[in-house]
Amino acid sequence: MIAPPRIAVLLPCYNEEAAIAQTVAGFRSVLPTADIYVYDNNSRDRTMQVAREAGAIVRLERIQGKGAVVRRMFADVDADIYIMADGDATYDATAAPAMIARMLDEQLDMVVGSRVTQETAAYRRGHQLGNRAMTGLLAQLFGRSFTDIFSGYRVFSRRFVKSFPVLSAGFEIETEISVHALELKMPTGEIETPYFARPEGSVSKLSTYSDGFRILRTIATLYRIERPVLFFGVIAAIFAAVALILSIPLILTYMDIGQVPRFPTAILITGLGILAALNIFAGLILDTVVRGRREMRRLAYLSHRAPGGVDRRT
Repeated sequence: MIAPPRIAVLLPCYNEEAAIAQTVAGFRSVLPTADIYVYDNNSRDRTMQVAREAGAIVRLERIQGKGAVVRRMFADVDADIYIMADGDATYDATAAPAMIARMLDEQLDMVVGSRVTQETAAYRRGHQLGNRAMTGLLAQLFGRSFTDIFSGYRVFSRRFVKSFPVLSAGFEIETEISVHALELKMPTGEIETPYFARPEGSVSKLSTYSDGFRILRTIATLYRIERPVLFFGVIAAIFAAVALILSIPLILTYMDIGQVPRFPTAILITGLGILAALNIFAGLILDTVVRGRREMRRLAYLSHRAPGGVDRRT
């Protein structure tokens, strides 16, 4: 007899009393055998009580921030397939079986629910434009991307979850998840899913500008960490270009009169050249470190079987 995969639905929540029961019921109706976990993040309302009454397994994460909640969920929950969604009833639970089937059929490590909506209240135009801009930036920096990198609706394999060292603190966690998949060149897919407006009484915790800045900063940080040669190479090129521009008048003067009259400029050029060289060497050294880290993550990833790849028999 072939044992079915163990499925865990992970719902990070903060003040979602108005929506969490509907969210739990939606996933319970389409995935009756799944374990549904609600991780509360210091809610000031009745989120935990309502979730427990709805039949979810409720746990508390006291460190504030979605990234901290995801870190705790991925560490604590043991399953073969993980479904992560927000607890605000905006994602379509009925899409989960199709996302799981896609993962198992194609042996993918992540399937992203790409949001599609006609409701302005559900997905504001400013957020859509920001999403497209960040998606394009990620593609330029890492070579490929997803159509909706900020979607909170995703299905993960066990080997994705257990090889992912969550470092983010807040809503930039989706960006870090996307970069993790891109860096390890994991097989991934996307499925378009409806995206609904929040039910009455549920309020978005996303701050357009502050969270957008944090996400942009996260992309830059991850690029520095994962692409040190290119990152520090650009800085080195800037220092070298400035040094070259400043040196042209000195070279022409020296060729004309055989002297270098502006010693402060010459010292500045020398300093810029040294900084350029230091940045090049820093990039090369850090690239060796990154390769070692990437190999360790890859080994952790390969220590788990592919989803649907090998049958578990009882």
